[in-house]
Amino acid sequence: MHLFWLLLFGLIAFLWVTYGLRVAYGAVRLPWLKSYGPAKDADCPRISLIFAARDEEEKLPAALATLIEIDYPRLEIIAVDDRSRDATSRILDDFAATHDRLRVVHIAELPKGWLGKPHALQKAYEASSGDWLLFTDADVRFLPDTLRRAVALARDRQLSHLTLFGDVVMVGFWEKVFITFFGLSFVMVIDPHQVGNPRSRAYVGVGAFQMVKRTAYEACGTHRRLAMEVIDDVKLGKMIKLGGFRSGVAVAQDAVSVRWHAGIGNLVRGVEKNFFASAQFSGPLVAAQCLSVLALNVLPFAGMLFGHGWVRAFAGISALIAVCFHIGVDIVMRVSPLYCLTLPLGALLFTYMLLRSTFVTLRQGGITWRGTFYSLDELRRRGS
Repeated sequence: MHLFWLLLFGLIAFLWVTYGLRVAYGAVRLPWLKSYGPAKDADCPRISLIFAARDEEEKLPAALATLIEIDYPRLEIIAVDDRSRDATSRILDDFAATHDRLRVVHIAELPKGWLGKPHALQKAYEASSGDWLLFTDADVRFLPDTLRRAVALARDRQLSHLTLFGDVVMVGFWEKVFITFFGLSFVMVIDPHQVGNPRSRAYVGVGAFQMVKRTAYEACGTHRRLAMEVIDDVKLGKMIKLGGFRSGVAVAQDAVSVRWHAGIGNLVRGVEKNFFASAQFSGPLVAAQCLSVLALNVLPFAGMLFGHGWVRAFAGISALIAVCFHIGVDIVMRVSPLYCLTLPLGALLFTYMLLRSTFVTLRQGGITWRGTFYSLDELRRRGS
């Protein structure tokens, strides 16, 4: 039994020392948006900023106010009212009546074979005219010079697709525990520095900011290829990267900001449809993910408390690297580095949310999204 624990903790330490440190080293080398000066008018291609809104009356006015203030010479904003039942439609129409940049597309019915959000984004694309398409969400806020800097960065790095890591507004202890751990695990899984390597299959897509050349987007099949993708933002990044186009990621901080969900209860419910989908609706993959999260982020601390000799040494090495990685994430996400001490708690919470998403989806035989139910069979059959 001692040999088993020795080998297990040795493997965990090996993974943190090799893969973990490599990912961390790559992450600190990511470009920062603020390092790029705003592009001049002559260097600004036409951009269509696109988002879909459904029942967003609370968050929409504040986000629209920042969109209207964007300092960019050739910008059109296309907002899709996706079958909203609240005041979203009226809010969008009122803004469009007083701001020439904003155009509104209203959707009354959802065709068969589509999820609501991919369908709405497809309709927005069909109404757009930009050389670049910027896909975002209805509650995202931008600083006025964000697009000019993003264009300068994309031009400098010769990108066809750019994703930005922005600020997630966090209020309260539990939001910070979960979101900082989610940020750490997200970086560990995608290895963002490799996204810019044409020889790597690493890809990334974040719903708050994905800017893609129209020609690349059309060559890859548009959102028609993502019609039944629950995590359509991630799959958009995958589609562009594996389509052979150059993709990149940068750190934006407050240039792009969003409040994900307010309160831990809303966070738990908010990821209900996503987490099992991110595991490809596969029970064995969920089990593997849970075991990996617990082994890498909880076991090292248990080993430090209860292990002896080399077991404790390996556990200490793993815990030290994990905590330092968490501190780096905390600094970028602008929360206290002391939240690194909540790493095991964040891992347990993440595991619970993944298992809950799996259980709820299996129990009801599918997911409900934007007022429409989709069966698991349909999602598995039509998803890529």
